[in-house]
Amino acid sequence: MLKNFYIILMLAILCLNSCNTVVKSDPIVSISNEDPRISEKEKYPDSVYDFLAIPKGGKLSAASERALERGYAQGPEWYGEFKTQELKGDFVYEEGVTRRDPSDIILVDSTYYVYYSKAIGKTYGFGTGDPEKKVFPWDKTEVWYASSGDGWTWKEEGLAVGRGDSGSYDDRSVFTPQVMKYQEKYVLVYQTVKAPYNNRVKNQVGMAISDNPEGPFIKLKKPILSPADDGEWLGDEDNRFNVKKQGSFDSHKVHDPTLVYFKDKFYLYYKGERMGEHKTFGGREIKWGVAIADQLEGPYIKSAYNPITNSGHELCVWPYKGGIGALIITDGPERNTIQWSPDGINFEIKSHIKWGPPAAGLDQSVDNNKNPLSVLKWGLTHQYKSRDWQYIKRFDLKHIKSD
Repeated sequence: MLKNFYIILMLAILCLNSCNTVVKSDPIVSISNEDPRISEKEKYPDSVYDFLAIPKGGKLSAASERALERGYAQGPEWYGEFKTQELKGDFVYEEGVTRRDPSDIILVDSTYYVYYSKAIGKTYGFGTGDPEKKVFPWDKTEVWYASSGDGWTWKEEGLAVGRGDSGSYDDRSVFTPQVMKYQEKYVLVYQTVKAPYNNRVKNQVGMAISDNPEGPFIKLKKPILSPADDGEWLGDEDNRFNVKKQGSFDSHKVHDPTLVYFKDKFYLYYKGERMGEHKTFGGREIKWGVAIADQLEGPYIKSAYNPITNSGHELCVWPYKGGIGALIITDGPERNTIQWSPDGINFEIKSHIKWGPPAAGLDQSVDNNKNPLSVLKWGLTHQYKSRDWQYIKRFDLKHIKSD
């Protein structure tokens, strides 16, 4: 009898624990009217609740909690809408030629200069059996430059940085440039690819320096940035999704380099691609990193805080109010946002925009500190006419300060 009593007692305890577990994990119970979401006591000022039309001290939905926590009460200073327009001169569409990925624009003695990727020939993709055929629009590109007196009519001036000799780290493609002027030096950073161009190729970042915006630009002998070496491919098939180990966010590629002199150091921002890249609820797994150097030519040391964004296909950053602003578009859960960081590493969302110009090149001659979006007033972008041909256009910003 005693044994049966203990058995019945144990069953009752197990049943009670089971019932308690179900009740505690039931999402309906946790957010029911009897257990509402209540704001932290007076955490935000009255003006924030009023701006968001949220009753203070009352019940909060999950949406209202997000609005408070993420700062949706910010004004429109960081919000604007973009449009694109056709350019004149050598930047009109030209079939058979790809011009894309414009750098920022620099103003030197009343002349604007921009640097960009240029290539000739159609795109065939992988698997053609001919290693000489272009696999991407940016394959077999080189960095060219153009000048303008007004930002509308552009003259193509010639080659700025060409591909390297056979066997060098940049012998296949040199593309997606960015420019920075520093102490009477003109500095270009850009992506490079070494032949052969296959799915698993790991690109790097190069640098070239000149005393004149028109060159000649002298390349550094070695790349200044490379992908992380902590991933492992699976098998021998040329398939970038087959991996034993994915590694860091930049284990496959380092893209879109952008160099900024900030807090007495050189901050090299870049986009990382991971081996075996997967999809997230925001689309492609794309993030940014930063590598920092004390000297212009490096060494560039990747930040321990990398990755520093959750999204962003191309790089677009600018100094503002002692920090760094960023336009983040196209890929990831935080795409189409404008963000700002006080230290160049920790970025916060300042606005959500409808659309942003891809590969945006900004006018570096603008007073960045006039307002948050002054540097985005106008610039250059690219547009796909087809998979084969892209060309450069102008973008302009309508800064929306009020409805």
